[in-house]
Amino acid sequence: MRIIDFHVHVYPDTIARKAADNVREFYDGIGNNSIDGSVETLLQRGKQAGIAEFAILPVATKPERTRHINEFIVQQAAAHSEFYGFGTVHADMEGLMDEVDFIQHSGLRGIKIHPDYQTFAIDDPRMFPVYEQIQGVMPIVFHMGDLRYDYSHPARLRNVLKQFPNLQAVAAHFGGYQMRDVAREVLTDTKCLFDTSSSLMFMEPGVAEEYIRHYGAERFMYGTDFPMWDPVVEVERFFNLDLTDDEKEQIAWKTAAQLLKL
Repeated sequence: MRIIDFHVHVYPDTIARKAADNVREFYDGIGNNSIDGSVETLLQRGKQAGIAEFAILPVATKPERTRHINEFIVQQAAAHSEFYGFGTVHADMEGLMDEVDFIQHSGLRGIKIHPDYQTFAIDDPRMFPVYEQIQGVMPIVFHMGDLRYDYSHPARLRNVLKQFPNLQAVAAHFGGYQMRDVAREVLTDTKCLFDTSSSLMFMEPGVAEEYIRHYGAERFMYGTDFPMWDPVVEVERFFNLDLTDDEKEQIAWKTAAQLLKL
């Protein structure tokens, strides 16, 4: 079965190990410590897992590094036909809308933000011009629902979607990394999509299946969250879910292919 991993991160070789370690440190040490964040490791482990394509989702941790990060993703997407590169922006950066223009005209497929890591809220008014410009044009992926912060609370995404109804939003981690129940309350009647990344390992048997059927498999995309987790392990975990073959195929690649207009 074709698999599009809709949630991965990669870094330049010179910082790949340090960057992966820093991300795991941000999450209090969880994750697979044997995996670095290099392109080579992603391609190697992805091939072993049977993953054909990847959505590369960067995060601008420092406003002044945003263009450099986006240019790196442009280069990697050009070098690897199996990569669908996304750009990133930061609410604190100078030239925010110029960066959006760069993303739209550089061949990147969408935008990724991590409100908790970047310390600004999803519904920060500074981001409204971004949402206005890209709604109906390209998707935006939000890290969602860390209990330690309020920046990525699912209700904030709902606020944004009420104001920008044509925004193609993806609420990562089942809509809430640690707030799946809250996400279910406030996002069910929206049009946002979800991914499975950094979630399945924390769910009791049957819970993921119940959530997927509540929202509908057509609203889900498979995601590993590499290098937090090993693609080989995560693909096996996904295919062990008690879902029909049609549901698995929908999540494994069909929803992502439709969103990315493949």
